[in-house]
Amino acid sequence: MITMMLVGSLILLVCVTSSKLLYRFGVPALLIFLVLGMFFGSDGPGGIYFDNFDLARQLCSFGLVFIMFYGGLGTNWKMAKPVAVPSILLSTVGVVVTAVLTGLFCHFVLGTTLLEGLLVGSVVGSTDAASVFSILRSRKLNLKGGLASMLEVESGSNDPIAYMMTMVILSLMSAGGGNSIVLMVVCQLVFGLGLGFGLAKLAVWILRRVKFEIESYYLIFVAAVAILGYSLCEFIGGNGYLCVYIVGIVVGNSKIVHKRSLVHFFDGISWLMQIMLFFTLGLLSFPSHLPSILLPGILVSLFLILVARPAAVFGILCWFKRPVKQQLFVSWVGLRGAASIVFAIFAVTNVSGMENDLFHMVFFVALFSVAVQGTLIPFFAKKLDLVEESSPVLKTFTDYQEETGAVLKEYLIEPDSVWADKAIAEADIPEEILVVMIKRGGEVVVPKGSTVILPGDRLVLSANDFDGLPS
Repeated sequence: MITMMLVGSLILLVCVTSSKLLYRFGVPALLIFLVLGMFFGSDGPGGIYFDNFDLARQLCSFGLVFIMFYGGLGTNWKMAKPVAVPSILLSTVGVVVTAVLTGLFCHFVLGTTLLEGLLVGSVVGSTDAASVFSILRSRKLNLKGGLASMLEVESGSNDPIAYMMTMVILSLMSAGGGNSIVLMVVCQLVFGLGLGFGLAKLAVWILRRVKFEIESYYLIFVAAVAILGYSLCEFIGGNGYLCVYIVGIVVGNSKIVHKRSLVHFFDGISWLMQIMLFFTLGLLSFPSHLPSILLPGILVSLFLILVARPAAVFGILCWFKRPVKQQLFVSWVGLRGAASIVFAIFAVTNVSGMENDLFHMVFFVALFSVAVQGTLIPFFAKKLDLVEESSPVLKTFTDYQEETGAVLKEYLIEPDSVWADKAIAEADIPEEILVVMIKRGGEVVVPKGSTVILPGDRLVLSANDFDGLPS
């Protein structure tokens, strides 16, 4: 046990310090952690032999729960709402189009069976949110036309669709599995969406009304809700990843106490899970197997980059009259990542006797995508004149706070005010307005989310503008 702890801590330190050195150059964290896993793996100098696909699937599934949850928690719905429709279409219809085109390519060009080709297309159908936004944050790139929010919502929400398609194809490949496809899809969507919204609303209601004596309990409570959402949804036959993503969005965009602490806490947890997940996937790979899938891997990668992804993006965004240069950029930012490799593990552990080395093919596609597409994202963003210099990319996240231009204003609460007799967390105060203090008679009250606003209170507010104040 001591040896495992020692090795684990050293690996974490190496991952963090190496990413610090390469992060400023825009190298995606996914690529760094995957390569380090390969370095320490069976074929690398580290020599850690690991080929347990079942254990890797369980570890990665657990890690994806928190990565998906934080993807929703960190989504600023106010910024994303104007581009919600094209984003959702990209994350649903776009994934299906990409998967089907890639599957047909594998079948007709690479000679796979139709179902095996569609399985390859399904597991590589989604894009990687972590890699895209690590690049945007490291280079401090915001994008014009709401592209940052569009990419955030698309990449954060398309993994559940790819997962569902993977499960559908695996069911078709099993004996008699095709009889329950429609029921499976309905259950995945209905239970995932319904349980996600219901559980999130209940969690927000509890967070607003129950005061925990220890602040850390709020963090533990929300973490438990995320795990409960995934596990309960999977238990009843729903899409656990969709459920936990919906829970994250609803909680992250609700007025709750200690929200900033929650976002920062789950940001750290998400990065820890990403390190664990990416390193495990790299450790599970055998680089000596890559030459045998090199040609099909390159062909699939190029087809995804040059044909399947652009066809899906142009076919959807043209209806919204998006400029061609924006469509080109969204087409390029179609990085395949950890989720694709994890879904490949699901396939390997559920289907025996496949003709192709699916895991290493998908592993290579992810490496190729991140190394080529990922490193060129800043270059193409500037070449296409899509960089918004006046606004930071962090504004697309819920942990963003405006740092300049804020002024203070004293606001009297009249007896008929819509905020009177309501807790701060429930008063529907605009996100951009911060309650700094409350003057109540001759006392000064330090505001908390549970503090009730009384008639006659004078609120000291901080904001750039106060257009959201009730008249």
